[in-house]
Amino acid sequence: MKPSNLGNYFEDFIVGETVEHSLTKTIFESDNNFFSLLTMNHHPVHLSLEHVKNHQHGKILVVGTLVFSIVVGITVPDISGKAIANLEYESIKHLGPVFINDTISAKTTILDKWETKSKKDRGIVYVDTVAYNQNNEAILSFKRKVLIPKSV
Repeated sequence: MKPSNLGNYFEDFIVGETVEHSLTKTIFESDNNFFSLLTMNHHPVHLSLEHVKNHQHGKILVVGTLVFSIVVGITVPDISGKAIANLEYESIKHLGPVFINDTISAKTTILDKWETKSKKDRGIVYVDTVAYNQNNEAILSFKRKVLIPKSV
């Protein structure tokens, strides 16, 4: 059996390339409830069917930070699996609602990369990730900078 290839090295990233991540995640009611409790976000729009009857969507919305966390996780095998550190997240945009039982997928485009000035064994990769629901509607986007080691 061949071991899994978790992440990539700095040299493997090609500016302009788009990675379609193979992982997906269906968000279940239990995921949303547990995350709401864990993060102390008890807003009824995330937890109460009675409350959302009069809400614009008429159904429970998944907590936005849960969606963000899931999408970051989806990208780990391809983007940050070998990372030394995630340095920065920027321009996090919630582009559409996410509901219980939506299935999330993501694509990441490599925007830029450069070697670090202080240590020659690593570099910074700058990426843009967009997440989609099962209807291929964009629901979240963000950019981030990841510190990645070189292969040698």
